[in-house]
Amino acid sequence: MSTAPRLTALDALHRSLGATMTDFAGWDMPLRYASERDEHNAVRTRAGLFDLSHMGEITVTGPEAAAFLSYALVGNIATVGNGRARYTMIVQEDGGIVDDLIVYRLGESEYMVVANAGNAQIVLDALTERVSGFDAEVRDDRDAYALLAVQGPESPAIMKAVTDADLDGLKYYAGLPGTVAGVPALIARTGYTGEDGFELFVAPEHAEQLWRALTEAGAPHGLIPCGLSCRDTLRLEAGMPLYGHELTTALTPFDAGLGRVVKFEKEGDFVGREALTAAAERAESAPPRKLVGLIAEGRRVPRAGFPVVADGKAIGEVTSGAPSPTLGKPIAMAYVDAAFAAPGTEGVGVDIRGTHEPYEVVALPFYKRQK
Repeated sequence: MSTAPRLTALDALHRSLGATMTDFAGWDMPLRYASERDEHNAVRTRAGLFDLSHMGEITVTGPEAAAFLSYALVGNIATVGNGRARYTMIVQEDGGIVDDLIVYRLGESEYMVVANAGNAQIVLDALTERVSGFDAEVRDDRDAYALLAVQGPESPAIMKAVTDADLDGLKYYAGLPGTVAGVPALIARTGYTGEDGFELFVAPEHAEQLWRALTEAGAPHGLIPCGLSCRDTLRLEAGMPLYGHELTTALTPFDAGLGRVVKFEKEGDFVGREALTAAAERAESAPPRKLVGLIAEGRRVPRAGFPVVADGKAIGEVTSGAPSPTLGKPIAMAYVDAAFAAPGTEGVGVDIRGTHEPYEVVALPFYKRQK
C-alpha cells in the first residue's frame, strides 16, 4: 500500500502559482512553476525563491553534543564555532557514505544537523543508535521547521529589505538568529546553487507570510519562484554532489573526491575511521575512478547510468547529466577510470542509446561565480 506524499506548509501556495508538482523523497514538491531555463537563469543573474521544507532537521543537545557528533560523523564538530556551519558526512562502519550533511552550531551545546530528504530517517536512526554512552540527546525536529531559500546575486539586497540582521557580517557557512519580515528565523548563508544566498529556517506556520514578504521585496530585483528542476541544473553546474548520484553507500568520501571532509586528526575514535584510513591510502596510491566533468560536443543529453566509453570500452559511468543553461551545452558528472580523468583527455565519449557521443573531459566545477 503506497502512502500519500507529505505536504510542505506552502503546498497550497505552490498550487495557486501553477507549479508542476512531483513526488520527491516522499514529499509533494514543486518541480517548476513555468520555464526551468528561466528559473535557472534568474538564480544565476538575479534571484530565485525555493521551498526546501523537505530537508530533514535533527537537533543534538547536551554537554557532550560536540564530542558525540565528532564520533558519529567524519568531521571535527568540536572546532565549529558558535553560529558557524560545517559540511560533513555520516558513513557506515565500512566507510560507505550514508549521507552528506550540514551541521549548524546554534549554541554552546546545541547543534542542528540537516540531512537530505530521502535519508533523513536513516540519519536520525543512525544518530539515535550512536548516541548511546554520550551525555547528549538526539531530537527529530523535521516537523518544527519550514525551510525557504533565496539564492542569487540579488539575494543580499532582497534580504536587507526584510531584515535588520547583520548580513554583511554573516560569512559563508554561518548562521544567526534574527527576524525576517517579522518572522523569527535562523538565517544561514548557505545554499546548493553555486550562488550567494540565504537559507531561512522558520516555524511552518510562518512559512507563507515569509514567502509572500520575500516575493514582494524581490519583485524589483527580478526574483521568481523556483522548483527542484532548476535546483538540480544549478548544483550540477556548480559541481555539487547529489546523494544517490555522486554519493552512495558503495563509495567512501575518498572515492568521491571529498576526502578533505574526513578529519583523522580529531581526538578519539569515530565511526568508519579504520575503513577510511585504508580508503585514503588506496585513493593516494591507485584511485580506481575519479569524478570528472564532461561537456558535450553535440546536443544529446547524457543521463545517470549511461556508460562513459573510450576505444570502444566502458571506462566509467555518468552520475548526473542535463542541458546546462549557462554553458548552452549538455553537461555531466561521471566517475571514470583514473587513466582518463585528466582534463583534455581525448577520445572520451558517452554511450547514448548505442551511439558514442564525443565529450570533453573538464575539471569540476563547470561554473564558478565571480566573487
